[in-house]
Amino acid sequence: MILDGIGASSGVAIGKVFIKQQNDFVLPTHKVTDTEAEIKRFNDAKEEATLELKVLYEKALEEVGEEHAQIFDVHQMLIADLDLHDQVVGIITDEKYNAAYAVSEASAIIAAMFESMDDPYLQERAADIRDISKRLIGILTGEKEVSLADINEPVILIAKDLFPSDTIQMNKQYVLGFITEDGGKMSHSAILARTMQIPAVVGVKNILTKLDKNSTIIIDGKSGKIYINPTDEELVYWKAKQEEDRNYKQKLQSLKGTANKTVDGIEIEINANIGSPEDIEGVLANDAKGIGLFRSEFLYMDGHALPTEEAQYEAYKKVIEAMEDRVIIRTLDIGGDKELPYLNIPKEENPFLGYRAIRVCLDQVDMFKVQLRALLRASVYGKLGIMFPMIATVEEIKEAKALLEETKRELLAEGIAVSEDIEVGMMIETPAAALISDVLAQEVDFFSIGTNDLTQYTLAVDRMNAKIAHLYNTHNLAVLRLIKMVVDNAHAAGIWVGICGEAAADTTLTETFLGMGIDELSVSAPSVLELRKTIQQIDTSKIQLKL
Repeated sequence: MILDGIGASSGVAIGKVFIKQQNDFVLPTHKVTDTEAEIKRFNDAKEEATLELKVLYEKALEEVGEEHAQIFDVHQMLIADLDLHDQVVGIITDEKYNAAYAVSEASAIIAAMFESMDDPYLQERAADIRDISKRLIGILTGEKEVSLADINEPVILIAKDLFPSDTIQMNKQYVLGFITEDGGKMSHSAILARTMQIPAVVGVKNILTKLDKNSTIIIDGKSGKIYINPTDEELVYWKAKQEEDRNYKQKLQSLKGTANKTVDGIEIEINANIGSPEDIEGVLANDAKGIGLFRSEFLYMDGHALPTEEAQYEAYKKVIEAMEDRVIIRTLDIGGDKELPYLNIPKEENPFLGYRAIRVCLDQVDMFKVQLRALLRASVYGKLGIMFPMIATVEEIKEAKALLEETKRELLAEGIAVSEDIEVGMMIETPAAALISDVLAQEVDFFSIGTNDLTQYTLAVDRMNAKIAHLYNTHNLAVLRLIKMVVDNAHAAGIWVGICGEAAADTTLTETFLGMGIDELSVSAPSVLELRKTIQQIDTSKIQLKL
């Protein structure tokens, strides 16, 4: 039998089934007379849950890095959220129900609110609410689920759904892959699976009823196909596929230390995208020499308040010192699908077209200048590029540059050293910026094309919406023509241009990008060597663009 799901994390896994049983636990529901004592029990449970989440954060930090560990910081914030607190306390006080029932009811209301939203990313946040609810109820009742860390043999995990806390506890030595009935490609568990390089298929309806513990299955995390009790022929084919993948990854290691140079001698910069200083280890392990995109917003998302100037300075300094070549740090890019609860930015019907990125920074100048000070102070430790996101007008880049210069003057007046060799650039993410790139090129030292947003804005396709995912296509002629226009205008002005969006790692587009004259490609660390291999096989003199 072959089933189809959503491929969430690529790779092939073959093994026997381990079914994560649904808890038969019956939620205690009863009235209480001492509401103050019940509220205290709830507050004590919150404290215990927060301590548990801190432990999970440290485990995730070690295994998958800060960018992904931050989900457990988010869970701590959700537990501390006043809306949840007030709803639970209200049910205890007004309706005289026990704390466990109150948590269940309040979290169900909040989760349903998230699920009713149009944005798939926000819909997935309902799982976070259920995760913290499960944790609080387990503490209040003493009925905690068995940890997936207890699995001690190689299996493919099958579950109704997996919470982030489940995923991070999985032992990669034994969990060969997983399948869930629920969830989507943008769920935190799916994201963690990709980071941990565990094959995963999600959204497989009724999978629990079609398997038993004696089943052997094959999952292809790329296509989303699942083979139940495969034939001998299928087993032979997929085992060969596994071995092929392993050999391919080993061969890529031989490319370390070689040049990113085409057959005809054109050298292309390959840099890495990171979210925190902790990602540097993976960057160096994959032989990248520079950073093409440091997503500084993750420093802001990794806590309950704005990061201090000193904390930012230390983070930037650490990365700049560690890299041999240039480090490009993007200024705060919040909004869209990236929220900062403590900024109290009002909800918007269409946040991708709203108050985000450079628009926030130019509006909240004091906050912005704290980041600029930290960047400028760190600039003396190596090669720094500062990049402004979501520029759509000439006025925006001029205003951002003016604030940068103002901050520089203030630091120098304080006797604080600043590098004289800082490159200032901007992202091309909007069709507007692409269309006036000839003018914008006069204002900056480089462009970096964010293909994720450029594609969605050009095609009017929400990149987070699964219903129209098939329309989101960077190969689209309109998108490619805009990229070519940007490259031509950049080179005419004597500046370099790179790509830092997901398309940079799409090796089916590499030849096209090189034919356009792209100077730099910035990708996730695991993609560096495969991209290098692709570049080394291209002869740019033979490329014939059809745009």
